[in-house]
Amino acid sequence: MNRSPSIFWPDQRRSDQRRFAAGVLAPIMSAIGRSGRAVTISADSTSRASMPVSGVRRGLAGTSLVAAVLALPVAAQAQTYQCSAPSSVERVRPDLPSDSQPKRDIPIGSYTLAITWAPQYCRDNGSRAGSTFQCAAGNRFGFTLHGLWPDGVGKDWPQYCHDAEFVPPPVIKAHLCTTPSAQLLQHEWAKHGTCMPGYRPARYFAQSAALYGKLKFPNMDALSRTSLTAGRFAAAMASANPGLKADMMRVTATKQGWLDEVWICLDRRFRYRRCPVHQGGLAPGAPLEIWRGSR
Repeated sequence: MNRSPSIFWPDQRRSDQRRFAAGVLAPIMSAIGRSGRAVTISADSTSRASMPVSGVRRGLAGTSLVAAVLALPVAAQAQTYQCSAPSSVERVRPDLPSDSQPKRDIPIGSYTLAITWAPQYCRDNGSRAGSTFQCAAGNRFGFTLHGLWPDGVGKDWPQYCHDAEFVPPPVIKAHLCTTPSAQLLQHEWAKHGTCMPGYRPARYFAQSAALYGKLKFPNMDALSRTSLTAGRFAAAMASANPGLKADMMRVTATKQGWLDEVWICLDRRFRYRRCPVHQGGLAPGAPLEIWRGSR
């Protein structure tokens, strides 16, 4: 199958891997445990500029790729990225309800945490206005946070529940290396955050980032080189995250079968739960491919 060269997981010698794990991954994972954040690592105690983290691809000789992926230590599979927060953020536009996306203020029954596979997003949308920070400007992303979505009790969900204030620029800047679009952050607050009682933008995005920051990710490079299905990918995600099972997430793909997003189902206390049947997503046996990027 046609896939582009890998840009996210350069090979490293075994000694480099040991030094990388001891010198970079261990402090990062410790920081994640304290802060609940997985993206945007400060270069020092005063700067929000993020440093690049090179991924580790373990040797897979003598065993199947999928088995090796599932056996890898989770810490060695930390998401690879490079993100530098800008000195200022773009002005956002109001995000308002419409005839096709009306206001719907109904009780919350559960939540969905949606994450996006950035290489595929940039492949499809890299030339669109508003995508420069994510898809150019020297930044590199693996999974990004799309948003935290309140769900209803049945098939409907609340949205645009109240008039939305503009997300303050400092809040946008603090979360751009997690959700790399100022306008998307404004949209998520207006459409979803306003439906969470007692939440303001800072609290809403802190809650979203904390849930995202708990996630670990499988070796996406190795998975992309296997004969993959949605079910096998979900199993790899579940294996990397204790308490998360394959039926607690939905995998979505483009029309051509390339990984697009993962929707993780949560209860009202933000604990993993089995996804309802109507949540959608790919069937477990559906073929799935992973785009690794072309830059």
